[in-house]
Amino acid sequence: MTRIVAGAAGGRRLRVPPGDTTRPTSDRVREALFSALEAAGAVDGARVLDLYAGSGALGLEAASRGAREVVLVEAARAAAQTARANAGALDMPGVRVEHERAERFLASPRAAGGGGWDLVLVDPPYAVDEDALARVLSALEPLLAEGATVVVERSARSPEPRWPAGWPGARQRRYGETSVWTVRR
Repeated sequence: MTRIVAGAAGGRRLRVPPGDTTRPTSDRVREALFSALEAAGAVDGARVLDLYAGSGALGLEAASRGAREVVLVEAARAAAQTARANAGALDMPGVRVEHERAERFLASPRAAGGGGWDLVLVDPPYAVDEDALARVLSALEPLLAEGATVVVERSARSPEPRWPAGWPGARQRRYGETSVWTVRR
């Protein structure tokens, strides 16, 4: 069972996409991640972009904890439909779902609107290789607000993402088989 951990929708269950097309972030990892993000002041009132959203659990967690706008971007049709259903069931204003590949969304005018993203959650399938992830991170560069936070979740066996030149060093946390890297710009 996947659920919203805390905030306005805390405890509410989320549907997961059928089959094995996604890898939901565990409640434990989301709880630890969002505790750290909230302590850093990165969630409340933020514009949040959730790339490779799957069920939408990460972005919806941010919405539950006070983000003012959340965009869930998901390429897989069944997962995008599930994310849309979850967002609708939670009835949170300011949440929308984009059924599109992350790279294509980032290149679209819709990605640039609103003055920059304050928090970006990047949780690609493990099959997304390091080169593709590096291209996504580079495409984010002009879309970030001043002081933005970027979070990348990967397998603990994956190398550190290749951050664009000039980004500060990332802080890594490991939770079993999951590694989470956080960079504050």
